[in-house]
Amino acid sequence: MSWYPTPVPPQAGRAVLVTGANAGLGFFTSARLAAAGAHVILSGRSPERLAAAVAAIRGRIPAASVDTLVIDTSSLDSVRAGVDRLLDRAPLDTIVLNAGIVHTPATRLESVDGHELVLATNVLGHFALLAGTVPHLAPGARVITIGSLSTRLSTFRTDDLQLRRSYDPWRAYAQSKIAAASIAFELDRRLRRAATDAAEAVGAASVTPRVHSLLAHPGYSISGRTPRVPGVNEPTRLDRFADALQAPIAQGKHRGADVIVHAAASDDVEGGQFWGPRYEVKGPPSLGTPTRTTRDPGIGARVWDFAEDTVGARLDVDRAGR
Repeated sequence: MSWYPTPVPPQAGRAVLVTGANAGLGFFTSARLAAAGAHVILSGRSPERLAAAVAAIRGRIPAASVDTLVIDTSSLDSVRAGVDRLLDRAPLDTIVLNAGIVHTPATRLESVDGHELVLATNVLGHFALLAGTVPHLAPGARVITIGSLSTRLSTFRTDDLQLRRSYDPWRAYAQSKIAAASIAFELDRRLRRAATDAAEAVGAASVTPRVHSLLAHPGYSISGRTPRVPGVNEPTRLDRFADALQAPIAQGKHRGADVIVHAAASDDVEGGQFWGPRYEVKGPPSLGTPTRTTRDPGIGARVWDFAEDTVGARLDVDRAGR
């Protein structure tokens, strides 16, 4: 496929769920994994946009094994309904937590559950999704959280995650991405502890976790540098012109997806890692260093507890990958 610069290891027999798959990074990640032979479940809020994404993939890959699942990550009821449908399918080998609000609202809005909308969509919905699907992950499964450069550019208020005291669009987005990354690394720590505890209980040597949690960030990936895909990516001429001016520091979303696909499919990947473009904003996949805040165990534990309390569900790592 001309969209992509590098080959992907064969993925036949693997089941992948990609949230926010009807456009952008999620679409190109889904298309590439499907081209490599994976069965890909494209998830999103709009049945019509998901259908357009599937049609675009099958237009290029007629034999692609793809289907759809409607989930609105801003709604806990929608997430729970989606989890119920997933449990009737084959166990998942990979979950890509990609859905989210990038262009945040100018004023603070709340989800149907009464939570700050950006946090609900980008973080809480995905946490609830994981809490429900952890027992349905295959041994060796990968949970990939999509990171962001914004985690390097903002402070983090663990005492105001709902932004009730002070809201601005940039902070809403940056805080949500820091929270998501903190949960991803906390999940890795808990999975590793569970694996060690299980090994010690039977007198065995330490073993690797049954599930791997890691981050992949796409750099600065924008629509105007992305191939036109009818019904999926259709930037205007003005958008293309404006984004072309950023070419030295930007890449298309198909290139940003290259990092996510590497995290999902390559053999040199393990839990706790942070993958991004080689040159931070663009370039081929490279192992990077996350921020100290996102890797802080104390912060991770606090955000995890907050998420469990807020969504009303426990994420039981002892049931992962069984």
